[in-house]
Amino acid sequence: MDLMIVPILVPAIVAALCLLRTVRLTRLGRLLSLGSTLVILTSSLALFIEANSGTIATYELGDWPAPFGIVLVLDRLSAMMILLTSLLAIAVLAHAVLTGLDRRGRHFHPLFQFQLLGLNGAFLTGDLFNLFVFFEVLLIASYGLMLHGQGAARLHAGVKYVVVNLVGSTLFLIAVGLLYGVTGTLNMADMAVRVAEASPGDAPLIRAGAQLLIVVFALKAALLPLHLWLPQTYALTSAPVAALFAILTKVGVYSILRVTILVFGADAGAAAWAPANWMLPAAILSIAAGFVGVLAAGRLRLLAAFGIVGSTGTLLVAVSLFEPAAITAALYYLPHSTLAGALLFLVADLIGRSRADEDRLSNGPPFPKMGQLAALFMLAAIALAGLPPLSGFIGKLLILDATIADEYVLWIWLAILGGTFLAIVGLARAGTTLFWKSAQGEEQPTPRTLRRTAMAPAWGLFLLLAALSILAGPATHYSDATSRQLFERSDYIEAVLGRYRSGS
Repeated sequence: MDLMIVPILVPAIVAALCLLRTVRLTRLGRLLSLGSTLVILTSSLALFIEANSGTIATYELGDWPAPFGIVLVLDRLSAMMILLTSLLAIAVLAHAVLTGLDRRGRHFHPLFQFQLLGLNGAFLTGDLFNLFVFFEVLLIASYGLMLHGQGAARLHAGVKYVVVNLVGSTLFLIAVGLLYGVTGTLNMADMAVRVAEASPGDAPLIRAGAQLLIVVFALKAALLPLHLWLPQTYALTSAPVAALFAILTKVGVYSILRVTILVFGADAGAAAWAPANWMLPAAILSIAAGFVGVLAAGRLRLLAAFGIVGSTGTLLVAVSLFEPAAITAALYYLPHSTLAGALLFLVADLIGRSRADEDRLSNGPPFPKMGQLAALFMLAAIALAGLPPLSGFIGKLLILDATIADEYVLWIWLAILGGTFLAIVGLARAGTTLFWKSAQGEEQPTPRTLRRTAMAPAWGLFLLLAALSILAGPATHYSDATSRQLFERSDYIEAVLGRYRSGS
């Protein structure tokens, strides 16, 4: 069996098994979920090694050739994203098991596996309709995960999250319908060919469909002003679920990269680089909104949520230029921003549990394991703010260097450097309040003492960030090769449509 189907097939089967009453109410469900995630991680690593050779591989379901059948496509970008997803998933799942979060509801593990199914499918699919389908799978799973553990505030935020995403899904279908009506295809490689060959009379409809599609992806990426759903949603769900959700905004970023460069690139006529005229200012404003939120946040999880907005804005500043050097910088910064945001959420959960489920940024008595948690928080803060020696500093330097020749370089540099300053101040304020001003008096016992192993997943995420820093050379080389592969559209199109074009 082709390994490409494993990250989709395995979570689908295990999710179904975990729904069985005899499985989900026993330790077997937990073991199946952990085993599935390890299998996905192993297959993702093998696929990453395969993609690193530069070949673009395809898997045609039912042996139907593209553009008539469903096709999965593996290139450097999709391989990187599924590996990142599986690394994050194993850390979050381990944290949920070690802290007992998965026992606060009956359906955590099936929902978790369906979430992985949707994420991996979105990164591997080669056509727009199945991108929509996998979007819906991951969103439906995220609705359940968001409400896991219950609570009135969580339910209130969940309703808003559902409504916003239903609007996004409706717009997605309208955009797909427009583009299919004009091009007669939903396969992205085939659509790229047909958009390039479209008559001038079809250009307005193609451009309208392109803009609407990118707006939907911008909503998923929480790009200002479409970001308002994210802070409350991420702050009110459980922190480990919010850590997994750090990859959800990157699904939007991935889709913007994939669809814009492949379908609406330089050969797309009037629809060429559809979001280029509005995405940069929106990304700059997202940096400001995110890191001002970090500075003003009164709760640790809300601070982490605004950090996700700010770091995604930084990432989209580079993406919005749609130039190879800027995309290289973005692809290095993307895994860093995902892992750093997830790390801060896991640390927030550990601190909250040590303070008797109190995550408000307020003074209090000393709490258990304060020294180790202070060290973890400091490292997470360094990562999120983008300070040396961690990979965020390298990523921001790459973005600044890639934008130095841009006409809006002053605004870009002011936004990134100013956002970094606000993040430093906001995170320093939070750390001072939690650890310095709380260091007086007697340590108070908490209702639930953390296991010794509960911090292991957070330390694991930090080690991944450290590895990304130490291996910055190979990582930037991979990012550069991925960027070049993205812009060499003919290789992707030939890999997907080669069998159809040859008539075999």
